[in-house]
Amino acid sequence: MATTSEIARRYFQALSAQDLDAAVACWRPGAVDRLVGGPELTAPDGVRDYFAQLFAAFPDFALELVDLTTGRGRTAARWRAYATFAGPGDFQSFAPNGASVRFEGCDVLTVEDGMIVANEAYVDTASVARQLGLLPEPGSASHERLARLANLRTRALGAIHGVQAEPIADGVWVVRGGFPLKAMNVYLIEDRGGVTVFDAGIESMGTALRAACARLGGVRRVVLGHADADHRGAARALGAPVFCHAAERSAAESDTWMRDYWDLHRLRPHARPFFGVALPSWDGGGVPVEGALAEGDEVAGFEVVELPGHAPGLIGLFRASDRLALISDCVYTLDIETGRRGGPRVPHSAFNADVAQARASIRKLAALDPASAWPGHADAVTDDVRAQLQAAAEAPL
Repeated sequence: MATTSEIARRYFQALSAQDLDAAVACWRPGAVDRLVGGPELTAPDGVRDYFAQLFAAFPDFALELVDLTTGRGRTAARWRAYATFAGPGDFQSFAPNGASVRFEGCDVLTVEDGMIVANEAYVDTASVARQLGLLPEPGSASHERLARLANLRTRALGAIHGVQAEPIADGVWVVRGGFPLKAMNVYLIEDRGGVTVFDAGIESMGTALRAACARLGGVRRVVLGHADADHRGAARALGAPVFCHAAERSAAESDTWMRDYWDLHRLRPHARPFFGVALPSWDGGGVPVEGALAEGDEVAGFEVVELPGHAPGLIGLFRASDRLALISDCVYTLDIETGRRGGPRVPHSAFNADVAQARASIRKLAALDPASAWPGHADAVTDDVRAQLQAAAEAPL
């Protein structure tokens, strides 16, 4: 039986000769050729179709095997390729332009019983794209124009979704996002070399949140104050374990953005179309929940406080040392129908599971006498927080 190195040499000789039958014969049917950063090809048809298109687009394609390193049934094969994008065939939707390319790569092939059973192919695709004229050369005028456009887009997205974590207390930051008011608040709490994320904003904040968390050591976990679309939106993008109250688990894991107790008809007529469009666009979809949190649990130096009413399992976090409260949607500090900001109020009745219970939770929060209370949207409650919360609990909707 041929050795692993011999199979690798046979395969690359076949590719250099553009002998598709011989190349495909090296593969076990059903095996996967993974082009890192590109498609995954399933042998035999996927491998044959890909290289047939490649050879049609680059008719003089030639491949030189540089060296092989083999061990334990795997061979790392370094190679160089030379070709002209002359056609007649297109390649990956691009028409042939006559450009000549020289590039290098490395394939890591796994061989069993004389057949290739897996491969991972690494190619400097940016170099190929530049040689084909699809990307500008570094330092060129075209490259500078492209960089300016990319930076303009980055600054525009940063203005909308936030790119900086603003410190609000010792070891606690807020990232604000959401167009046009940047009224979605996500809190980052220092936690064992990284951060715990409290609430996850909306889906479009995912990139900014990942960057903000990376600067602080990375995400250790995500804690959802509750599972509404505008609080779980970026949780999936953060790629970290998710925790919430047991009463929110089903909603957090569901791919449905609508909560069964919401009644958008309670909104003024002008606001209904906005929320009907905005809510599904804010949502990033369901996320698996790793564990449940309950009253008195400890999270990164904070204590979990159950504050149901707006949502059945809404929780906040309270730190006794500085009386800092992170309270999700226990209260609103803006009018969601007009965007006007102000003092604390009971969340809008269109989105509450139980208004009486929401009022009771605001009173419970007031009894903790927080020095500042940071909600899921807009501005913090400061100064005489207790009195403001007590007043909010009694005010009519």
